Amino acid sequence: MIGVEIDMVVTDSLKALELYERVFDIERVEVTAFPKGENEVIFTLYGVRFHMLDENPKFYLKAPKPDEPKAIWFNILVPDIKDTYSKAISLGCTELQPVTELPDYGVSNAIFIDSFGYQWMLHQLHKEVSFEERTRLWEEKR
Repeated sequence: MIGVEIDMVVTDSLKALELYERVFDIERVEVTAFPKGENEVIFTLYGVRFHMLDENPKFYLKAPKPDEPKAIWFNILVPDIKDTYSKAISLGCTELQPVTELPDYGVSNAIFIDSFGYQWMLHQLHKEVSFEERTRLWEEKR
């Protein structure tokens, strides 16, 4: 078997799963029911496998802190950005960038941070714009 999995540490993987299931179309793969600090959850989101582990300092598993810079984020292409973004915000996620239309580039995007310290960028594709065209547009606007 081969593949790629995104692993992430959260303070409570069962609570994180509850949140992500209310925002995204998640498919559960494996979910444990141990005491907090010992749980792990595997799910897929649009075919990508995520593996969440509870924060557990004994095993050097530390969740991100709200005041730490975020060097990684998840970029999710969704079918309805306004619906997905509104779910996230209504569930207590923090707005970093509201839904923003970029008509020249054929997309809308938005960014939020969840209560577990992870940043999520949402995209909705409205029309295909080639790499060459996007590059040309960027250079013109610089």
